[in-house]
Amino acid sequence: MLNGLNIVLVEDDEIMGGSLMQRLKLEGARVSWHKQTRTALGAIRTPRAPVDAVICDIRLPDGSGEELFTTLCQSTTPPPFLFVTGHGGIEQAVRLMKAGAIDYVTKPFEMATFLERLSTLLSPQTAVDLPPALGISPAARRVDALALQAAATDRPVLIIGGAGTGKALVARRIHEASERRAAPFVSVNLAREPDMVQALTGAWERIGYGVLFLNALSRLDDAARAALMQAFDAGFKGRIIAACGQEMAAIIREDGAKADFFYRLNMLEIPVPPLGNRPEDAVWLMQQLFPRLNPHRQAPLEGISPLCEDAVRAHDWPGGGRELRARVQRGMEGAAGPLLQVVDVFPENLVEPAAALSLAEARAAAEKSQIIETLGRMDGQLSKAAKQLKISRTTLWEKMQKLGISS
Repeated sequence: MLNGLNIVLVEDDEIMGGSLMQRLKLEGARVSWHKQTRTALGAIRTPRAPVDAVICDIRLPDGSGEELFTTLCQSTTPPPFLFVTGHGGIEQAVRLMKAGAIDYVTKPFEMATFLERLSTLLSPQTAVDLPPALGISPAARRVDALALQAAATDRPVLIIGGAGTGKALVARRIHEASERRAAPFVSVNLAREPDMVQALTGAWERIGYGVLFLNALSRLDDAARAALMQAFDAGFKGRIIAACGQEMAAIIREDGAKADFFYRLNMLEIPVPPLGNRPEDAVWLMQQLFPRLNPHRQAPLEGISPLCEDAVRAHDWPGGGRELRARVQRGMEGAAGPLLQVVDVFPENLVEPAAALSLAEARAAAEKSQIIETLGRMDGQLSKAAKQLKISRTTLWEKMQKLGISS
């Protein structure tokens, strides 16, 4: 599976490190094991042979895996990092994903699952021939690869990401690539259900061997959680795929009951980076939306201006894909020219042209500006200012009264 790969293992725990090193070697990898960030930094920065991957614990005796990664990023492009963390370090691991780390895995984990994940992540070409679900960036392709890996198992899945990042698309990707694809995919948005128990009861009556997609898992109340546990104990035949925002880690830390429920599910985690961190995916999504919306216009547009694409790349997209869809749809509905322009998608950038001045108004404005500037240089002395302006003191006074200039 890992034949011929050079892997740097950074792990201070003797049992965990020894177990990983032994198994990685059995899989054909060449492994360099380091227990401190100090020695690992040199091994990664100046290796004897190119490093294919780094498996790194986040907590280390002389620093952290995050410090090691960020130090490498300051001087070079680091090899793919797979971080190992406890559930308490999920927020930190997600932050590292946003900075460019390839993935993370939480303890405890099954060795077979760990190896499959590592192998999949080091072979992103496995998803190249599939139509993109979230975009064309390396980050979107990594999500695709994780979704395909999840599709090959029956374990529950937790998709973590902010608003509008496409979590529901990832859930459907998993279902459609799995052996359950012929069975129903039933979605329950827990944030919109006034009676969660009733919604869940109705959902699993329709699922059979299909998928129950629980959106906004962090909103799951105590009664709904108890109903789910009862369904599991009664032999629930379906599969759970859930989605939530970054708040889930904090909720698990603070609520023991929810933590027990989460650990019992033993979920595979798929983090989805925000759209603002994937500018090329934002442009890709706009290009996907354009041909779908264009036929609905009375006079179809010819295309998207390059400046509009640049503006889409530069935007932070706090509302994710939903914000982009709304902006593009609104922009295409109101676009007046042949191309979709920046002000169509970002109308807040529109600057209203100033009203044109008449010749008399322009002359008065110029005179007022000149008088104020001259008075300032002459410390407000009218006689000196009039001499500089080559008019009489009386004429200057009259103009100041007319133009509203105080003496």
